[in-house]
Amino acid sequence: MTEEEMRKRLAGLRIEHRDLDAAIAALTAANTQDQLQIARLKKRKLRLKDQISIIEDYLTPDIIA
Repeated sequence: MTEEEMRKRLAGLRIEHRDLDAAIAALTAANTQDQLQIARLKKRKLRLKDQISIIEDYLTPDIIA
């Protein structure tokens, strides 16, 4: 994967992460009884956050200060 492709992937993951956050907030605000669905969305959001962190770490150069 080139750096440009990784940046595009990172942007897509961030958008999906934000969308999941909005969906979780909407389900929570609606006082839905579907706790399983909310838990699944939260788990997916955490996986996305991990993927985002991995790509950000790869794209950010190590600078020893």
